[in-house]
Amino acid sequence: MTPFPALRIGTRGSRLALAQTEGVRDRLIAAHPALAAPGAVEIVVIRTTGDAVQDRPLAEIGGKGLFTREIDEAMLEGRIDIAVHSVKDVPTWLPDGIEMPCTLAREDPRDALICTKANSLAGLPAGAVIGTASLRRQAQVLARRPDLVVRMLRGNVETRIRKIAEGAFDATLLAIAGLKRIGLAGAATAVIEPEEMLPAVGQGAIGVTARAGDDRATALLAAIHDADTATCVAAERALLAVLDGSCRTPIAALAIITESKQLLLRGLLARPDGTRLVTAERLGTSAEAVALGEEAGRDLLARFGPGHARHRG
Repeated sequence: MTPFPALRIGTRGSRLALAQTEGVRDRLIAAHPALAAPGAVEIVVIRTTGDAVQDRPLAEIGGKGLFTREIDEAMLEGRIDIAVHSVKDVPTWLPDGIEMPCTLAREDPRDALICTKANSLAGLPAGAVIGTASLRRQAQVLARRPDLVVRMLRGNVETRIRKIAEGAFDATLLAIAGLKRIGLAGAATAVIEPEEMLPAVGQGAIGVTARAGDDRATALLAAIHDADTATCVAAERALLAVLDGSCRTPIAALAIITESKQLLLRGLLARPDGTRLVTAERLGTSAEAVALGEEAGRDLLARFGPGHARHRG
């Protein structure tokens, strides 16, 4: 028995979510050896609506918050102390009483092509079927290749890779970060550069949430927090907030810290069918992260015009 309450970490139950949560646990133990004691850390698996409903697009059943809602409820009810999320699955607005004080160092944010028929999007034959549930990916694919067909494909990473191997779809797109974290990077046919496929907001980053005012959790998490990643994520999420973004709106953004220590942010807003796509870019200091994101978001809105349907979610 430990002399203090166990640290309970909430997570979804997928292979990827568990791998990410185990990574957070291991980092916490390395930073705080007392947590290595038996029973000091407990992983609590929580089934979310987003995991339970796999036959419909997220937009039809309530948006990407369905991957976090039940976990947030468990935290507010005191059943867990912290929770591990892919930042790209975290809604634009966190519930009252929950904060995200920790962001781990970012993995590769790019998308990967999974395909048995070509080694690039450009190489796919006309009429090839791309499986994805992401409007962001759909819009960017169709903007470049309007001759391709996009159909819904949901499910965990392994399911989507299997569907390609079985020939149910010609190709799909997945975050290379997730493939790396579960040892399946070799399944990637090619990694797509951001100039061709701008990633989702927060893609490749892991965020850890906690109850507001939980000093113990915040102090433990401070040791594994990566300030540069948090800065980049803050810029991207500020852009998202201005656009009132949800999974029903094709939005993409990626911020990086340049070699000269400046913050470079690129953002994108599109129609789902790829017929209109606008981009914005901002360069400034890390201290300006939120302001740069908001400015880029306003720029995208102004130039996109009235065709942008806004949804809070």
